[in-house]
Amino acid sequence: MGSARAEAAYLRALAAFRTPTLDLLHGRYAPFVVAALSIVFTVDRPAVEISDAHAEIAEILDELRATGYDDGERALPVGSAREICRYWVRVGWLVPQIDGDVEVYRLTAHAVGALEITGRTAGGRTRVSNSRVRTLLEAVERLSDHAETDPVERRARLLRERAALDAEIARLEDGLADPVDDEQLLEEAENVLHLARELPADFTRVAESIKAMQRDVVADLRRDVRPTGEVLREYLQRGQHVMQSTVEGRAFAGALRLIGDPERIDSLTEQLHSLLAKPFTRLLDDEQRRELDAIGRRVELGVEEVLTAQRRASRVITGQVRTHDPIRDRQVDDLLRDVMSGLQAWTRSSSPDAPVEPLRSLPMADIGHLRQSVSDIRPPGAPAPLTASDEEAEFADADTRAWGGPRYAELEAYVAGLGDRFDLGDAFRAQGGDTRRPVDLVGLLEIAHRNGMSEGDEVSVVEALRPDGTTRRFAFAAVTARTAKEHDHD
Repeated sequence: MGSARAEAAYLRALAAFRTPTLDLLHGRYAPFVVAALSIVFTVDRPAVEISDAHAEIAEILDELRATGYDDGERALPVGSAREICRYWVRVGWLVPQIDGDVEVYRLTAHAVGALEITGRTAGGRTRVSNSRVRTLLEAVERLSDHAETDPVERRARLLRERAALDAEIARLEDGLADPVDDEQLLEEAENVLHLARELPADFTRVAESIKAMQRDVVADLRRDVRPTGEVLREYLQRGQHVMQSTVEGRAFAGALRLIGDPERIDSLTEQLHSLLAKPFTRLLDDEQRRELDAIGRRVELGVEEVLTAQRRASRVITGQVRTHDPIRDRQVDDLLRDVMSGLQAWTRSSSPDAPVEPLRSLPMADIGHLRQSVSDIRPPGAPAPLTASDEEAEFADADTRAWGGPRYAELEAYVAGLGDRFDLGDAFRAQGGDTRRPVDLVGLLEIAHRNGMSEGDEVSVVEALRPDGTTRRFAFAAVTARTAKEHDHD
């Protein structure tokens, strides 16, 4: 039994030391890697343009070499900054991405975790403080409360909490508030910093899990041979619910309900600024004060990173599904396999210096005989002109002209007989049934606007009659309109 436990523990340790995180910390140039990455990538600068990163790392190398840090334990990597960054990409510490129109570097979750480990180690003491233990106890108590299924027990616990709060409120009302000493406040601040240092790696890990899921979905889609309709339904659903497709994504979705509200982020930032103005913060060093001030920004950037990865994955999966063509994908895959097989066969049967005949032109497709003439595409004659006579109109089912637009001719003739000025609401109410439709009210407003109109402070309410006998009531600012004759005279 003991041998099995030892072997399992040893295998877990071997797996841990194969991760890029511990590989970074145990490499020969680990101090330089940690220092360079911590300088180039900051809380407010999670992505750096590739050309800028190369220039800054080259400058860091030059400064350290000029100071004499390039011997023994303080050895620096050889090669240009470009080669060093490419190596970091290859071993999983940096990841290149397209951000808009430029290519940028981002830290991977392994690199962020390594920077956190070195930051905690170099940051001084890690104490078993009252704040640290209370955080653990409260977390265990909250877990126990959420796991409790007995409503009586949960109610009793809530009543005990309310009694404790009531007692504390009574003490404050009696003026018996006990001030908390600066040493305890310092312990709690250090605990907050300890918890905050773990957030960037957690956010990056969620974003990377979404990207890995995206790659797996696209690869699975290319190998999928099911009917297109079935494929579309499944993969479109996965694209729309990408956050629920990974364990990390589901956990983040729950956390997002707490930190996704911009007002909560603003409140957190205000609380941190208020804390930095308290007297106990003089016990914090400059680096700790900067970290405390940056917690809100760190949370905001982490949420943005995950949501950006979610939107990109949804867009990529949806785009791949919409262009999914199993037959074409299989043809491309078969063609690539044929090319690779031919290349492998050629390399086995030829020497390294064997000449290669280039392909100077693509083979011509045999398309048979094309037609050399076509019939005249012009119509034999012009269509008959449209008629404006209502009597000659023919309808397939029923006369639908009553549902058409405003009857402008009748409306203009009606307006011409209303005098120099008229109230548009009164004029509409006085009309007959054929020109008292909702569209005729619009036409009447159009004629009034064209001839000149003014709006009053009162409200006109009219009732329009639709062709099917139903009525609609409309309210608008009272309109006094002029006739066309008076408008022309002006």
